[in-house]
Amino acid sequence: MHEHAATATRLRLRYQTDRRSVGQAVTGQARELCVLKAQNGVPDWDQVARLVSEWQPDAIVVGLPLNMDGTPSEMSERALRFARRLQGRFNLPVHTHDERLTTFEAKGQRLHQGQRGGYRERPVDALAAALLLEGWLDQHGQHD
Repeated sequence: MHEHAATATRLRLRYQTDRRSVGQAVTGQARELCVLKAQNGVPDWDQVARLVSEWQPDAIVVGLPLNMDGTPSEMSERALRFARRLQGRFNLPVHTHDERLTTFEAKGQRLHQGQRGGYRERPVDALAAALLLEGWLDQHGQHD
């Protein structure tokens, strides 16, 4: 178990049909954590339960895939359904947050660090999850 009894902990899950990327935040700072595989849009709930047990978050933030004009995308309802299932399974507050451009920003950060392509070998999904969580923390005044 991680020592963070006096601080708020958030797990961020980014919905995709083939994987879930995870970021975490303790004391208002987000960082990339891992990528969970999914099959046919269904996460490995045992893996999710292990993360929740290990990190004991106060809340979970799920990325909401919106179109660039802010309207719901084809994936929005799936992400919302995933958020409801998380809340039902783990009895934790679950928030959604606009995830537009987080992958673009994550690729930009990796490019700045010298990565040129190779996103299959070194994906940016977990970094995008951390960026989304940072955005949620900023919006809710919980960022250090």
